[in-house]
Amino acid sequence: MAQQCSHSLELGSSKPAISVVGLGKLGSPLAACLAAKGHQVIGVDINESYVRSINKGCAPVREPGLDSLMYANRHRIRGTLDFREAIQGSTVSFVVVPTPSDERGSFSLKYVLPAVEAIGYALKEKDGFHLVVTTSTVMPGATQSEILPTLEKCSGKKCGKDFGLCYSPEFIALGSVIDNLLNPDFVLIGESDKRSGDILAQVYEWLCANKTPIARMNFVNAELTKLSVNTYVTTKIAYANMLAEVCEQIPGADVDVVTDALGLDSRIGRKYLKGATAYGGPCFPRDNHAFSWLARSLEVEPSIAEATEAINARQAVRIKDHLMAHLPHGSHIGILGLAYKPGTHIVEESASVALAKELVSCGCLVSAYDPKIQDLNEASNVLGQGITLAGSIKELIENAAGIVIALPCPEFKQIISQDFMVATPPRKIVIDCWRMLDRSRLEAVCEYIALGSGPLVAKDKLLVRESR
Repeated sequence: MAQQCSHSLELGSSKPAISVVGLGKLGSPLAACLAAKGHQVIGVDINESYVRSINKGCAPVREPGLDSLMYANRHRIRGTLDFREAIQGSTVSFVVVPTPSDERGSFSLKYVLPAVEAIGYALKEKDGFHLVVTTSTVMPGATQSEILPTLEKCSGKKCGKDFGLCYSPEFIALGSVIDNLLNPDFVLIGESDKRSGDILAQVYEWLCANKTPIARMNFVNAELTKLSVNTYVTTKIAYANMLAEVCEQIPGADVDVVTDALGLDSRIGRKYLKGATAYGGPCFPRDNHAFSWLARSLEVEPSIAEATEAINARQAVRIKDHLMAHLPHGSHIGILGLAYKPGTHIVEESASVALAKELVSCGCLVSAYDPKIQDLNEASNVLGQGITLAGSIKELIENAAGIVIALPCPEFKQIISQDFMVATPPRKIVIDCWRMLDRSRLEAVCEYIALGSGPLVAKDKLLVRESR
């Protein structure tokens, strides 16, 4: 059931000390946000450099706004390598460690279970009720069948009586983690018992800046909900991209006009209904793949999830084909935007990286510019060979025969038509994936392709196609 953040609980007005297990991309922002809301926070991690950074009041990972938030609340945050110290010094523990995908697409608990074991052994020596909250995305059934028994075995205590357990994944995107934590659309709680759910709901009441709804349920329904939210969102993105492909073939069609109208329908909504590039990042692709694996393991046909993946995989080829229709193989292509979304340096499962690799595979020279990525070493583990970084937008445009605006970064909106002018033919090819620039101005100086838009036609001209 869903409810508003308003509870009168056993915690009363006293904000409990909280331990955060795992100080990486999500754990560190969570620790800083909790401290900013008045909690004493103990961060625990096996990475010594992360712990040192926390104790210096510095962010151990890159995330917009994290450095200043961490420093401003340094008096309420401390780091340790000792699980026992963290558990003894707190009332609630959030487990925020990776759950990498395995070869099947399922989520591995190889980091979660050791963390849970360490918490269990620490609970064995502790008096009083303690709440353990796992936020790492897990497969449906994992909390009840693996995490809970591990805690009971290692602690020698009973869940629901001596300690509580909740599964409460966050819905965040790197680059906007702090805002996502403080202003979520809703909070998801899978609870072992009402007492545990009440305690966690109270913590979220203190944490959330908005009066967010809370959906409380059992473990397996919460695990399914987490997967379902992300796979539904990817379906909307894939649909918008398929619609964009259709619009490109019809004179006068414009995917933005169509999706803006679609979004007015309350059954659909505008969020993520934007025809552009493929979805990417650390969550969407793997969650969709995990859902497909889960369905197949249950002998359910995951047709929608698999179609979504197929449409997404096609987007790099789609953009490459647009370029190769105008340029010879071996041309120099510049890509504006390399991360998986604006505002972050993360290139994991980035649509731009997929496009760059597709272009390199057909003999093109590829350079890229991203305002958040200034060092090629940051992205070298996924980029591979044949891709270089340009020092500026101007440098990239000057050297490339074809330019792809692959991310809707604010900096790219400042590009003007004169930037693409050349003294002698041939004209530059510009593919604007997000339709950020003025089409009428750009078409005067270059071969401009607004992805998702069909050829221009006179306003009073009707398109008539003969049936075949």
